[in-house]
Amino acid sequence: MKPSLSRRLVSEFLGSTLLLAAVVGSGIMAERLAAGNIALALLANSLATGAALVAIILALESVSGPHLNPVVTIADAFMGGLPWREVLPYIVVQCAGAIVGVLATHAMFGLPLLKASTHVRSGSAQVFSEFVATFGLLAVIWGCVRRRPSATPFAVGAYITAAYWFTSSTSFANPAVTLARCLTDTFAGIRPTDALPFMGAQLVGAVTATFVFRWLIPIRAS
Repeated sequence: MKPSLSRRLVSEFLGSTLLLAAVVGSGIMAERLAAGNIALALLANSLATGAALVAIILALESVSGPHLNPVVTIADAFMGGLPWREVLPYIVVQCAGAIVGVLATHAMFGLPLLKASTHVRSGSAQVFSEFVATFGLLAVIWGCVRRRPSATPFAVGAYITAAYWFTSSTSFANPAVTLARCLTDTFAGIRPTDALPFMGAQLVGAVTATFVFRWLIPIRAS
């Protein structure tokens, strides 16, 4: 039996909170310990994020999936996996959980709880990178859940780890993550004025991947 909506929403909230704690916390720790070596800091940030993502998905997969990402939720609703009436509650708790994750991380590292980011991430190259990153993420999800669902958590974690490195934007690929990272002036931050183009590219990338994989790997008839 499918868990109740309240349980699934709590799952999405907790998962998003832990994901942002991993993203932002590992970025802060990496920057402090890397002695100015940006490549080393990014390596630590990407490995910690990918590993945490696998663990979070495995821990919560029996409850809400989990999505942890508004564009994944929208894509799932489009494919009939989630009622449209549940999309907005999912997105609200994902964004709320992501923000709480940033607050908790700042508290852990003794930083001001909220501080708008000054980290510039602008330009067409980075926006296009977010399209590519999100297209790839949804491609991995759709490709795995339809043929090898048990591999999905590991594939998603591996993909995000890699995408930190092959995209100029370092692969946010998630509007809730993008929103929350506006509120941290640390290694993982993004300037608020740069966030909206990122989110638009993420939505277009997710929709495009969903249409492509709907044709490429059709759902098997029961």
